[in-house]
Amino acid sequence: MSRKPTETKAQKGETREDRLKAALKANLQRRKRQADARSGSDKNEKAG
Repeated sequence: MSRKPTETKAQKGETREDRLKAALKANLQRRKRQADARSGSDKNEKAG
């Protein structure tokens, strides 16, 4: 027996997109913190 696609696929797509957005945001924040930690005091020298 085959199931007909329902609105749940559309809802799943939205939730997947929301999860991806949240994961991307978290990933970017983590990378930024890592870059800041690696640069240490070099951050002030780069700005000048």
